[in-house]
Parts: sequence; structure tokens; C-alpha cells
Amino acid sequence: MIQTPMSSPKVSLIDPSELHRPEEVKEKTQFRQYTTNQDDPIQKRVQNTYLKMHTHQTLDFATRKLAQWTKFDKMELTIMEGLEKLNDLIDESDPDVDMPNIVHAFQTAEEIRRKHPTLDWFHLTGLIHDLGKVMAFYGEPQWSVVGDTFPVGCEYADSIVYRETSFNLNPDAYDSRYNTKYGVYNANCGLENVQMSWGHDEYLYRVLVNHPNMKLPEEALYCIRYHSFYPWHMSGDYMYLCNEKDKAMLEWIREFNKFDLYTKSEIVPDIDQLRPYYQSLIDKYIPGKVKF
Repeated sequence: MIQTPMSSPKVSLIDPSELHRPEEVKEKTQFRQYTTNQDDPIQKRVQNTYLKMHTHQTLDFATRKLAQWTKFDKMELTIMEGLEKLNDLIDESDPDVDMPNIVHAFQTAEEIRRKHPTLDWFHLTGLIHDLGKVMAFYGEPQWSVVGDTFPVGCEYADSIVYRETSFNLNPDAYDSRYNTKYGVYNANCGLENVQMSWGHDEYLYRVLVNHPNMKLPEEALYCIRYHSFYPWHMSGDYMYLCNEKDKAMLEWIREFNKFDLYTKSEIVPDIDQLRPYYQSLIDKYIPGKVKF
């Protein structure tokens, strides 16, 4: 049972004709449907994003991106200023909804708030979890920002989206150092010692731990760092790399995922009305300007 813890270049929007699909409310089984239907503009866009991601996300690439972005020399923003940037970003890897990412941020946060009213840190986690996507405004292509994450430097699990066809041009798939079960890692080494494919999860985690006044608990940081690691928290893959701490935190990530995934809809929350409450949480847990 879950226990309460102790404590830029403009990003172009997609074709407006894609923004509103006929379904208003989805069943849970309708989320995360990935097909190879090239006649569906959204599925075509999603598939192309993952093809680029799985071609270029190697151990060397992810390591270089980590070094590049953890210089924290791109900008200094308050958390709310960063969220406002997401108003101009639509996630090219998401097959479920095409709305600015700031809408998804408030949808996620508000549903967490409804279900866990006393966990204010959890509300804020829902609000900021995708904030690392601001990389897309500073020259990083979306295939290196959005989408599901996975370990690099070891074999690719079958549960990875488009696994059967999308890694054909990735050189690590043919390198004996990296294409075995453990690759460059050891059994139960812990996810903190595993290099993930580069994206917004790892970036925001690094931004937050670099901020001297950040007070979010460990549970929040795990949710932020691994919420896109679907092969692990949804399919149960890569457990052999996890240590006991990872396994203990997995329940929190799965709880968070309910709100991250299933709150996506065409219903837009009143962001202006909600802003004061969430600003109070930002002031409490991540005050001031943050280096990105």
C-alpha cells in the first residue's frame, strides 16, 4: 500500500485539422494505441517520431546529451514561466490527444488533487512532470525530447513501442557490447546507474536536483524521472536492473501513471482560476528562478 512520505525557436504546431478527433471520452483500453496506419495523420506522425528516436538514441548519443544539457546554461525561468512555454508545444509522440502540453499538465495535476487531496507535493508533480519538454524550444528535436524512454547500453525489450521494426538502423543493436540482456550493466545495479534514452524525464530530474531550493520528496523525483519508462512500469521489463529502492518506488510511479495517461481529454481546465493554488505549491517546493 502506498504510504504518505515524510516529507527560443518557435515550435510549429501540427495541422489544425488533426487537433480534434471525433471521440470525446476514451475507455482505458483505447489509450496508447500504436499502429502502422500511414493514412491516419496522427499515427503517421507518431510512428515517424519513434523511428527517428529508435534510430538515433544510442548509448553514446544519450551520454553526450546528458553532458550537454546538464550545463544548465540555456535559460533561467520560474516554474510557471516554464509551464507557459508549453502552451506552444504539442507532443508529436502522443497518439491520444493533440492539445498544448500545458493543458495536459493541469489536467494531470487536478485529477491527482481530486484523488489525493492531502498530498500537495503530488499535485505539483503532476503539474510539472513534462516541463523538461522545454528542450524543444532550444534546438532539440522532439524525438530526443518526448515519448517513451528505455535503457541504452543493453538489449531493447520487446515491449518498446514499434520494437520489431524501428531499431533496424540503430548501430547499438548490432554491437556485442550493448545488445545483450545486461549489456554494460550488472544485475540489480539500480536504475540510477543505468543510462536512459535522452528525453524530458531525465532532463527535468537533473534540473530539479540542481536547484538549491528544491524540496520535493524522493517519490516525486522518481515519478518525474521514470514516468515515461513504460517498458518498466507498465510491462514489467528491465526488473533485473532494478534494486530494492527502485522496486519500492515503482508503486508510486504506477499510481502517478493513472493520472498522466488517463486524464487526457478535450476538456480544458480553467488555468487562470487554478494558477494561484499551484503558484503557492511552486513557492513552497521549487521557489525562485530555476536554471535550465
